[in-house]
Amino acid sequence: MTQKPHNHHRNMFFEMFLRVLITVSSALAIILSSISVCDGQWISTPEEPIFGVWDTCKKGSIQCSEEMAWLSQHMVLVRSTVSLAVVVAIFGLELLMVSQLCEDGHSHKKWNMGSVLLVISFFLSSTGTLTYAILLKDFTDLGSFTLLFWCQFVGVFLFFLNGISGIYFSRLIA
Repeated sequence: MTQKPHNHHRNMFFEMFLRVLITVSSALAIILSSISVCDGQWISTPEEPIFGVWDTCKKGSIQCSEEMAWLSQHMVLVRSTVSLAVVVAIFGLELLMVSQLCEDGHSHKKWNMGSVLLVISFFLSSTGTLTYAILLKDFTDLGSFTLLFWCQFVGVFLFFLNGISGIYFSRLIA
């Protein structure tokens, strides 16, 4: 009889530890991605000026070629998807935190929805990041990506890892 309450406390500690770890890691992913998206300087090459996510190139300006103007028009997709990914991830993180703070009949659903929103953030941010890399593949190589690009890359990975582990964890305890 005394073993059951002891195991129950151990399981509760393990469950709470994993929930907090997923939540803190999700917050870290949002911070990394937010900083990366707000700055947007993802490529640096010595011979070319930096072409970032938010830099715009106006047709007809001296430093703007036709190809750069075309790239500038297509950066709208990158900006939109990575910015939307951060917003969706913030709502996902909020649901994860609320599910832990307000233990009610809907806590399990809030946790699941928060985890699903993190997976949606992964799809949005990976689409934007991959689109950026594909659009600028002719202008860059692997060594010209800045630390901010790699922060975005880590943020994308953490969105995926936290979303999938949150869904899996929820199914384990259900």
